[in-house]
Amino acid sequence: MEQITPYLSAFSTLIGIIFFVGIVWWAWSPKRRLENEASAELPFDIPDEFSKDKS
Repeated sequence: MEQITPYLSAFSTLIGIIFFVGIVWWAWSPKRRLENEASAELPFDIPDEFSKDKS
């Protein structure tokens, strides 16, 4: 079992890197551009809770 431990560690690191690169690739893909722009505007779309006009 001690001889397989380094291989399991290397394999799990490789799988983690592949997943990370896949998620970054998915998040920055051109198909998600509109969704990313809409998400970036969300904080500015909520009403200001300290506005002087309380209606």
